[in-house]
Amino acid sequence: MNAIDNSKIQTDDISLGALVSILSRAKDSPLVFYYDGHPVKSGYHVTEVKAGQFSALDCGANPEAWSEIFIQLWDIDEADRTHMAVGKFHSIIRKVTEHVQLDGSAKLTFEVSDGVRPMQLYCASLPTLRGGAVHVELLPRPASCKPRDRWLVENAKGGAACCGLTASQSGCCA
Repeated sequence: MNAIDNSKIQTDDISLGALVSILSRAKDSPLVFYYDGHPVKSGYHVTEVKAGQFSALDCGANPEAWSEIFIQLWDIDEADRTHMAVGKFHSIIRKVTEHVQLDGSAKLTFEVSDGVRPMQLYCASLPTLRGGAVHVELLPRPASCKPRDRWLVENAKGGAACCGLTASQSGCCA
């Protein structure tokens, strides 16, 4: 059985390539990320950008393979700092690409922590330009059942859930 491309399943995720392309239109604007209902502090740092290739077996015994890029944000406040300009974020990503191969179509995950609370995982929504700043909402990345996700995409018109009482009949979960 061939590995499944998960980037097609999570339609609300934005890829790194799409994010950078959209951001390139407003390089002088401040870049403000939002998570858990509030904006990152003005002194936030991009502390790490990493790329990974993953192979796994899902709960339905289906092989999975995907590329993922992680951008780590340290949500701190530093005196006299403003939110990072889009151009600076763009140059950080460009600098990383000089040393690490980044697949622009890879799944994009943000890791965010204030240095006290544990790191949390988020996916990014489409950036919006409001009040002279670029705003990017980070949404919690929940766990999911990949066979069920595929089934829901394939059967968008309704029907019984693949992992419910009839899971053994639908064949999506082992």
